[in-house]
Amino acid sequence: MALEKALIINTQTHEQIPVMFNPEEYSLDKSNAFAEIGIPGLANPPLQYIRGNIQTLKMELFFDTYESKTDVRAHTRRITALLDNNPISKAPPLLLFSWGRFNFKCVLESVSQKFTMFLRDGVPVRATLSVNFKEFQPVEIEVRRGFFIGPPTVHNLLSGQTLSGIAGEALGDPAAWREIAEYNNIDDPRRIPPGTQLKIPPAKRLTKPR
Repeated sequence: MALEKALIINTQTHEQIPVMFNPEEYSLDKSNAFAEIGIPGLANPPLQYIRGNIQTLKMELFFDTYESKTDVRAHTRRITALLDNNPISKAPPLLLFSWGRFNFKCVLESVSQKFTMFLRDGVPVRATLSVNFKEFQPVEIEVRRGFFIGPPTVHNLLSGQTLSGIAGEALGDPAAWREIAEYNNIDDPRRIPPGTQLKIPPAKRLTKPR
């Protein structure tokens, strides 16, 4: 039984682009970002988790119009056009790669084209496209008075830094050092060793976590 034809769907225009031949394979890559924290006196610096990275879907798409003797670029241009900015949103379109039960909401990050067969007049009739899709995850961020409202961030205290300085830099209010101290259960803000990880509460939402 043949597999369903893979589709690339433009969710803004609802255009459906069927691939000429289903890919033989695809890969999904995902990683995390870490940073080394330099602390004087430690031979092996600890690692600090920074953030997760979105998934990348990679595959090769094959196109062949030799039998019809037509320009294969009529098909490949439909894929490469997905890199173009929408005149209204000023950004490339949001896509859905759908193949059977596999659905991947994404944007097209890159396309590499290779043409390998030509007619006598030089018209290409066979092409392979290496495509990378980046997963799209909607992020809801509320903005108030120039500050992003979201989950708490983590700050590693450096030698010579003070809570009031951190509060001024991160929250825009040096007087908010008390909220940072309470948020981290700190009794004496003058005796915090360098390298201490401080959770910085979201701006304008300075409440202690449960």
